[in-house]
Amino acid sequence: MSIVKLNNQAVKNATAFGSISSLGSMTLIKKLTASSSATLSFVDGSSGVVLDNTYKEYLFTFKNIHPATDNVDFTFNGSTDSGSNYNVTKTTTYIEAYHNESGTTTSLEYNGSHDLAQSTSAQKIAVQIGSSNDESFSGTLSLFNPSSTTFVKHFNSNINEYHHSNYTLQALVGGYLNTTSAVDAVQFKMSSGNIDSGTITLYGIN
Repeated sequence: MSIVKLNNQAVKNATAFGSISSLGSMTLIKKLTASSSATLSFVDGSSGVVLDNTYKEYLFTFKNIHPATDNVDFTFNGSTDSGSNYNVTKTTTYIEAYHNESGTTTSLEYNGSHDLAQSTSAQKIAVQIGSSNDESFSGTLSLFNPSSTTFVKHFNSNINEYHHSNYTLQALVGGYLNTTSAVDAVQFKMSSGNIDSGTITLYGIN
């Protein structure tokens, strides 16, 4: 980012200002809306989805994701073969903070039961979500340089949910997809049952 430059030492005497360059912008790529959906998938080159070297960072936003089944986890996985298989090896870490509605239980902790160590399983990014009419989760997932054939693919997510036991739960998940192949598809699903409603939107970050 360029710095505003003054052509005189004192602001009151300035006659011209330099420009401030853009910090980057978000480009809408694709929005998917769940309707009792088993999965929601973003595959490069399919249905207008771009997930290649066009952008070095991709951002997924989750808005009011509501499960059809109570007490389930929301997960994601990557693919290196255009969605034929979602089984990329991952090493991850999971941190959560929670507080119940009665104010009697609080915690800030690393939860090793939700992370992965060189596993091809789907990664949990929201856990034990409630399915009552007013329960859901929202947040973001960033995926960095997925088309690289040199480096692993880093990601991080930040969500807040209405836990099925009447908690607010903030979850931070980070890690890397341990492959030097290009990741060209990402899939989201519940650990059990369908995604009843909600939207997932993909953006490219300049």
